[in-house]
Amino acid sequence: MVEGRQETKPRKETTTIDIYKAWCKGCGICAAFCPTGALARDEAGYPYVKDIGKCINCGLCEVRCPDFAITVEQKKKDKKGGQ
Repeated sequence: MVEGRQETKPRKETTTIDIYKAWCKGCGICAAFCPTGALARDEAGYPYVKDIGKCINCGLCEVRCPDFAITVEQKKKDKKGGQ
């Protein structure tokens, strides 16, 4: 089950951040390495997408996660306006 999925829509690309909470141990590394503050931690210490619009698709959260519990995907839209 994927919790915390958000997507951007207004830009030329669509960003999706998936957080697999069943795999996450709540270490906070992903939020700590996020350079823009797109990720934050909830009261229990688990990450969530605070502001998807701030995501710059750097992938630091995905690369640094020791549990492989987060993925960042960027899809470019075609010229017809679809994906």
